[in-house]
Amino acid sequence: MASNLLKALIRSQILPASRRNFSVATTQLGIPTDDLVGNHTAKWMQDRSKKSPMELINEVPPIKVDGRIAACEGDTNPALGHPIEFICLDQDEPAICKYCGLRYVQDHHH
Repeated sequence: MASNLLKALIRSQILPASRRNFSVATTQLGIPTDDLVGNHTAKWMQDRSKKSPMELINEVPPIKVDGRIAACEGDTNPALGHPIEFICLDQDEPAICKYCGLRYVQDHHH
């Protein structure tokens, strides 16, 4: 259905054939998504009064875990989290979740 609509638009000269580039992702309004991502990132960089997401996550202290393996889901609500990641805590420094940046350390109970 979408391909028929695209063909009809090309034939009607609303979308000239010379502009057909199927590798460029666009929104429903025809705005390239690269422009939207760049503008969104620029907004984060302009406002220095707010902390970046990385600064916020670095303020969370490392989470102590009793065993050698931590299971990180990003949030207690599965709808708000990320795929489960099992993290080995054999190192002395905190292990970092590759999805959300939370840090985990093994609690040694000394």
